[in-house]
This record gives sequence, C-alpha cells and structure tokens, in this order.
Amino acid sequence: MIATLKADPVSWYRTNKLNPAKVAGLGAKPHEPAAKLKVEQMMPGHAAEMSAMHDQTLWCQFLVIALGAWLLTSPLQFALFDPAVALPVRDITVERGLWEAALRNALTGWSDIVSGVVLMLLGSLALSRRLAWAQWGSTIVGLWLLFAPLVFWTPSAGAYMNDTIVGALAIIFSILVPMMPGMSLAAMMDKKTVPPGWTYSPSSWLQRLPIITLGFFGFLVARHLAAYQLGQINDVWEPFFSVDAVKNGTEYIITSKVSRAWPIADAGLGATSYLIEALMGAMGSAARWRMMPWMVTFFFILVVPLGGVSIFFIIIQPIIIGTYCTLCLIAAIAMLIMIPLALDEVVRWANT
Repeated sequence: MIATLKADPVSWYRTNKLNPAKVAGLGAKPHEPAAKLKVEQMMPGHAAEMSAMHDQTLWCQFLVIALGAWLLTSPLQFALFDPAVALPVRDITVERGLWEAALRNALTGWSDIVSGVVLMLLGSLALSRRLAWAQWGSTIVGLWLLFAPLVFWTPSAGAYMNDTIVGALAIIFSILVPMMPGMSLAAMMDKKTVPPGWTYSPSSWLQRLPIITLGFFGFLVARHLAAYQLGQINDVWEPFFSVDAVKNGTEYIITSKVSRAWPIADAGLGATSYLIEALMGAMGSAARWRMMPWMVTFFFILVVPLGGVSIFFIIIQPIIIGTYCTLCLIAAIAMLIMIPLALDEVVRWANT
C-alpha cells in the first residue's frame, strides 16, 4: 500500500475517495515506458562501449587510407596513361562504337586518382568518432570503384581487377569490420536473435554462408564473361553450345543485340551484383533481421527481382538468340538457390 501511494499519490487518493488536490504535484514523475527508461539509464555505459569499440577498430580506417594511397599510384603501375599500351584486344569493343582504347584507359586512370585521394581523406576523417559518416563516404567510393571499369569500358584487365579488389576492401573495412554507423542503442540492447515463434534466426551465419558462397561463385563466373566483353581476353569457355566456326554459344550470346542494348557490359553488371550480394550477406549479426531492416529490404531487392530477371534472360536465350550459354546457366542456378535463402529474412522483418 505504501509503495502504491509513493508511486502515484494522486491516483491512490482518488481511488480511496480522498482529496487528490492535497497531493497534487507530489510523488513519481509522469510514467515513461520501461524500455525508454532503461535506454536512458544505459546511455553512459553505451557511449563508453562504443568509444572503446571505435578505438579498437581504428586500424580499419588506416587500411582505408592505405587503399587510397595504393589506388592513387595504380594508374602509373598499369600504364593507363600510355597510349601504346591501350591497343584494342578484340574487335568486340569496336562493334559497340566505343571511344578509343587509350581514352578509356586514361579515364579509368583519372577515376583511380580521384577515388584514391577521396578514400585517403575519408579514411582520415573517420578516425574521429564524431565523423562516423565518413565511413559511408568510403563505402560509396568503394561502390563506384566496382562500377568504374564498366562505365569506362577499360581495356586493361589489371585496372579492372585492381578497382574491383580495392572497391570491395574499401567496403569491408568501412562498414563490415567496424561498427556500422547509425545503429540505435535500443536495437543493440535487445540481444535476442531468434524471432518470436521461430526456431531459428533467418539471419544466422548458417543461413547466410550459402548466400555468400554462391554470390562469390557467381561473381567469378560473370567476371570471366565480362573480361571477354571488355576485350581483355580472346575467347570464353564453352563446352557444349556452338554457333559457327567463329563464335561458340556463350560468345554469341554475350555479343548479341540483346547484350549490346546495355550501356555497360551486362556480364560485368552481373559480376558486380553478385559481389555486392556476397558483401551484403556478410554484413551485420544474427539479429540483423531486427536491427537492420533497410539492409534486409535492399538485400531482398538485389537477390529476388534481379534473380528473376536473370532467369528470364536464360529462358529467352534459345527463343530470341537461338543458343545457350553454359556459364550463364550455371550462374542462374546459383541465383535460383539464393532466392529462397533470402526470402525468410524479409518475411520475418515484414511481420515485426
């Protein structure tokens, strides 16, 4: 009784038919949700924990700075500004009416220089916890590096692979390894990983490892096709389907009118999509279905609709183009397996 009186004198007086005006303004403060009170109580400890975690992962930002320095000097290493090195490897690029190979190499080189400087700047800013947004800036630069060789149609295989590796590592050391900026305390306080009514976590590593593996496998397959489309290799592997003595089934498909309708190498776009899927599959903890709904949504958009488009193009290959592509079929099977593995995360988030 005394505890009830102390907790809310006005309500206690009213319940017992006494004059509540006598105790107006006394007692407990207006009630707040228990969760909000708990969050406020944990704020000082949380701030200290986040500061310590930031200090422990500063090495990631130093690596981002090192990646920027590497990228800054790469154009000289790959001779991207030397016109004599930029001779077209294959006539496939001539069919698309592209700029001169020397110009495409030079544009890739300038992109690397600018991206390297920006990575070094953003990595330096991210050393301060107050400038955590710089980590997202490094991530955007990393994404640009994955697309830059495709946008400029670089004939340099070395530059293409260098940009891909540096871009992927910039993303990994910006938001995958260190704590992702913008995570709320309330979300981090809740330690449960298994959704109510479920017997497993849809975001567990056991659930995501097949997606990461298949995504990386699809990247390796599509990268080989992209190298042919960019004129970096002379032929592409195809054990079953052939069209004529000049081109096999795969070469015929990835140089067809359907393929040339894309402004960039469609195989390269597929390779980049697979790589982003693998990186996103590795992002977050087993509770990301609850803590990172935006990530789950974007991951769903990347896997399911794009997977459907990939399968659709496989279906129309013999109808419109007249042959099949073995590597395309293999990549489509990998994508088909990934779709159901990505669905349950979205289903769980949609029901929260």
